[in-house]
Amino acid sequence: MLSRRLTAARPLPRAALRSAAVPHFTQRRTALTAHERAELADPLQNGGYVNPPLEKRSKRDPYADWWDKQDRRNFGEPCHEDHDILGALSLHDYDHFTPAWGGLLLGTFVATVLTLCFAVSHVYPDKVSAPKTYPDGLDAELGGSRAMLARKPGEGW
Repeated sequence: MLSRRLTAARPLPRAALRSAAVPHFTQRRTALTAHERAELADPLQNGGYVNPPLEKRSKRDPYADWWDKQDRRNFGEPCHEDHDILGALSLHDYDHFTPAWGGLLLGTFVATVLTLCFAVSHVYPDKVSAPKTYPDGLDAELGGSRAMLARKPGEGW
């Protein structure tokens, strides 16, 4: 039955295909307005809420006359949808150091520690501060005067 219907089916006329391919209400634009660009970036995700520009609250003037001094915002001013990230109490931007300045500080620290280690190794004595003394000299315990010494005399410890 289905095969008979398929063989009996006639192709649609070209006029019907042309009108079905491009609806009459379609507009073709080359440039988008700012509102359309914002709508494409965030398509009706916030229910028509006015989304202010992306700006961290900590970058605002702290001495201005704000209604909410802690959050640096005025009464009735809409919050951004990412307010938890952009709020005044969010993490700070660590933009006061460039990578080159951080490398210089790290290199200075390493050079200082190595210089200190080198200086201590040259100044620090390599012998005990008070040599051991024994009342008898431990002559008998070490094998007497004819015993073979572990070190030559004058070699130090």
